[in-house]
Amino acid sequence: MLKAEDRGIDRACVTTLEGLRISSHNTIESLLESDFKLVINDVTYDVSPPEQEKYTMETMQKLSDVQVTVSQLYETLQCTEHNSILEREVIAELEQVILELQPLEEKKLELEVAAERRANLHSWIGLVAMAVQFGILARLTWWEYSWDIMEPVTYFVTYATGMLCYIYFVVTRQEYMLPEVMNRRYLKAFHRRAKAVGLDLTRYNMLKDQAYELETTLKIIRGPLWNHKNKVEQKLRQKMRSSSSSSSSSSRSRSPSSSPSPEKTKPT
Repeated sequence: MLKAEDRGIDRACVTTLEGLRISSHNTIESLLESDFKLVINDVTYDVSPPEQEKYTMETMQKLSDVQVTVSQLYETLQCTEHNSILEREVIAELEQVILELQPLEEKKLELEVAAERRANLHSWIGLVAMAVQFGILARLTWWEYSWDIMEPVTYFVTYATGMLCYIYFVVTRQEYMLPEVMNRRYLKAFHRRAKAVGLDLTRYNMLKDQAYELETTLKIIRGPLWNHKNKVEQKLRQKMRSSSSSSSSSSRSRSPSSSPSPEKTKPT
């Protein structure tokens, strides 16, 4: 590492006071436990690290006593009961917000489908207009007139198309890119239909933000072990279902098939 930082270093190693070289795989903690020598090129430096405080059994016992005291204090203050009460309140508020959001979500989904159809219709109309323009220019060039007459006409048509793109930029302050144009048509159709239907988008966005905040608060209250607990329970349920299905299939395969025995007829 020293060679990579300083190109002037050709040789760098660490040795003990007796001159034994210390391996590079040795940890820093074990290296700092005693004095050592740092050799850089032909210069030797004596290094005396400061004394490290070692944890004794008494210190560890004190830490465990503090941990037990904190857990007892947690139980005394009834934090678990407080969290359960707070969780019920947050769940009730979240359910109320979801009930209020459900009809708005249905209206929003319908408006999104209608706005998507409207934007697709405009894109197809543009394609048809370009095809009609191409057909008219081709008809005038090869049947009605000649290319000598139609060449300036096509030039002005192209120039007018460029002017329309520039007008679009002046009005919208956006470059005329087809995905952005289609997205703009989609948003305009969506907001126009939302006003016509009476969908309050401001209220909808506020409810979505409130639902997100409540879900985040619920995750904080339940703690990081809640998801792990749910995953473990799901795995146990899957194992129980798989074991029950395998046992039922094995019992069916082992059960003998009951077939009626043929009756014997006595000879007359």
